[in-house]
Formats: sequence, C-alpha cells, structure tokens
Amino acid sequence: MKHAVWTLLLALHTTFAWAQGYPARPVRMVVGFTPGGGTDINARLLAPKLAEYLGQQFIVENRPGAATNVASELVAKGAADGYTLLFTTSSLAINASLYKNLGYDALRDFAPISLLSESPNVLVAHQGVAAKSLAELIALARAKPGALNYSSAGAGTTQHLAGELLKLRSGTDIVHVPFKGTAPSLTAVMSGDVQFSFANIPAILQHVRSGRLRALAVAGARRAELMPEVPTMREAGVDGVEVPVWYGLLAPAAAPRETVAALSSAAIRAARSPELKQRLLEQGAEPVGSTPEEFARILRVDVAKYAEVVRISGARAE
Repeated sequence: MKHAVWTLLLALHTTFAWAQGYPARPVRMVVGFTPGGGTDINARLLAPKLAEYLGQQFIVENRPGAATNVASELVAKGAADGYTLLFTTSSLAINASLYKNLGYDALRDFAPISLLSESPNVLVAHQGVAAKSLAELIALARAKPGALNYSSAGAGTTQHLAGELLKLRSGTDIVHVPFKGTAPSLTAVMSGDVQFSFANIPAILQHVRSGRLRALAVAGARRAELMPEVPTMREAGVDGVEVPVWYGLLAPAAAPRETVAALSSAAIRAARSPELKQRLLEQGAEPVGSTPEEFARILRVDVAKYAEVVRISGARAE
C-alpha cells in the first residue's frame, strides 16, 4: 500500500514538474491564412496572452495554401512536443468531407486545446426582397421554387453550407451562386443580383446599420452580442441551422496531456480576460474559452454535420 502511494505521489510530482517546465522555448502557432484575416487576427490576439501566462514567446506563423490544408497537415505530421500548434477555423471540420485524400484526419490527428471564439454567420437579404422575416423568406421560396438565389464567398465555405442547411431544414429550392470572397458576395446582394446571403458580423454590420442589407436571422445557438435584436434561426422558425465560424487552438494528437492541459488553462484564462474579450468583440468574434473535451465534442459534431451537408448538396472544393 505504501509503495502504491509513493508511486502515485512520484508520478504526480513528475507530472507537475514536467508541466511547470513547459514551455521551455518559443512556441509556433501555425495559421493557414495570410495575415490580416479573421483567423490571423484571432491568433495574434491570443498569442501575447499565452506568452504572458506561460512565460514564453508564442509566434504566429502564416502558412496559407489549399484552403488551410497545408497548415493542418504540417502540424498533424509535426513533432508532438507542444511547440508547433495549429490555430484554425471551422474549415478543419468542413475540409474533412469537402476534400478527398487529405494528408491528415481532422478527428484522429489532432488534440483539441481550446475554442477561443466564435463569429456567427447572419442571414442578410436585399432590401427589395419582399420578406422582412425568415418565415416570409421561406414562404416566398416555397411559392417560387428555384427563383431565389443566395451568394457565398465560395463553394465549401461556411456561408455556402449555411445556405445548403437552410434548404435542407426548410424544404426549399434555392440556388447557390458562389463568388471568390465575401466582399463580392455581399456586393451581389446589395446590388440585387442575388436575393440573400450568409456572412459573419464584421462583414455585414455596417451595411445592416446603414440600411443597405436587412438582417433576418443569426445562424448560431444564441443571438449575437453585437446584434441582439436579430433572432436566431431557431427562434425565427428553422431548427438545425447553426453555422458559426469558430477559431480554435489544437496540437498534434500525441502531444503530452499535461501540455494540452497547460495550454487549455491559459487559453481559457485569456478568453475570459476583460481586455481580450473586448478586442474579440471589436472584431465581431464572441469569446468562448472551452476545455479540450468541449472543443473535441464540437469538432466531432461539426465534422458529422458538414459531411451530411456536403453529401446532400454535392458541394465540391474549388
């Protein structure tokens, strides 16, 4: 009995000492986008807080390419020592079914650390559309099958899949019109070339406030803090259309549990710090700060959800 207790105490001491020793050198946070976008901004907001709490520099490294697959594969196949991490977005869950023959597995090859924040997609319509609510838009779509068009930032984006989920959950026939980016997609809505679109809050907020776009519903589990007057899709009458853009930190699957725990604790603390919460809200992202287990569950649910949408819609990578 004494031997067992001593062994346990020794193991706990070793674990604590190991955790206390991490990180012993600078840590890379790999981002699969060029500088300046939402993912890069979120990563650069998080990095100095992790450095403050863990006592080492966290360096954001941009590795764009193949819709974030270059960065994801680099980290998945890298050393699982906690010094090369992936900071990514919902694309990790989407790409699992959108691309064939990926060099990594989104569920098997990563250890989720923490979901830092979410930026909900919002359904916005042209002011000339004869629908001032989601229910009226659906009624219009059912009365004129195939007549309504929605734009997106490209095939396989969260905006595209939100539209396909809306079709699926509401039983409507609407037509997808992809563009190369959010800006031209929203321009098409504001000009009346298409009737509606999904986009995240930073992209649409000023246009909604100026009256150029009409916000009908938030494709998220709760109302957006920056647009509290806009109902969720569920509140507006359509359940099962939750397509937020999330931003999270992951390590290679074999990373030491103590390292993951230390990083998660620091990331949660960062997400709940008043200064970072304010900075995130200014970017249209709402702080989350989840445990590894919570983030893993979200990732599993999203991989399954997007696989269903990709299969039914026939979406393909561009």
